[in-house]
Amino acid sequence: MKQEKEKRSETSEDLNLHEDEITETDEQETGENERIETEQELDQLIEDQQVKIQELEEELKQVRDTQLRKAAEMDNMRKRLQRDREHIYQAAKETAVQDFLPVSDDLMRTLDAMKNDEAGAVYLDGIKMVANKFDNVLKKYGVTRIDQAGVPFDVNLHDALLSQKAGDDNIESGTVLKVVENGYKMGDKTLRHAKVIVSE
Repeated sequence: MKQEKEKRSETSEDLNLHEDEITETDEQETGENERIETEQELDQLIEDQQVKIQELEEELKQVRDTQLRKAAEMDNMRKRLQRDREHIYQAAKETAVQDFLPVSDDLMRTLDAMKNDEAGAVYLDGIKMVANKFDNVLKKYGVTRIDQAGVPFDVNLHDALLSQKAGDDNIESGTVLKVVENGYKMGDKTLRHAKVIVSE
């Protein structure tokens, strides 16, 4: 009996040892399974984060592209407004100057008429001063007078009132013989064509 008890005791110990081994093996397997699950979760989390990063990078790229387009549009609009402003300023200046051109013509005609009048010498000097000041104002705004005779006729500068035979045979056809009314230019733009008589 004692031997049986010892046997049972040994068997019971063996069973306990065996159960401990099984429990330990189960715990190892469970730990291994948990480790694998944790690694899989980490891999999934990393993959999700990489997808999110790619989405954010794409969104950032689109925002940058939109900002660059908006900046280019703003720059183009600023340049267009500047051109429009300059055009409006130039048109206003031209209109204002055109309104004064008849005054300049009248001053020049008065000077021509008074050259032979001895009694009006004092007045002539005064009118010359006014005419000179007026010419200086026109020059300040880039206005030049078209008043030359003996130059070839140019449709961009002249308006032919009539054509006539030149008194001198050396004068070529299409030459300005006389300027009836002065023309004016502002820069490259002709404000008013000179009214001229042209040789045949």
